[in-house]
Amino acid sequence: MLSWAITFLIIAIIAAVLGFGGIAGTATGIAKILFVVFLVMFIVSFFLGRRGRG
Repeated sequence: MLSWAITFLIIAIIAAVLGFGGIAGTATGIAKILFVVFLVMFIVSFFLGRRGRG
């Protein structure tokens, strides 16, 4: 999931450099959403994983 967020971030940077504002904004929004989903899943799995082992 984190790799998808990084991919969309790179697409957004390239699109912004080339002047495609709409595509850059969309890719940035997708990258932000994927990064937040990744963080939430990481935190949940971290705490559930620690609880399950003890």
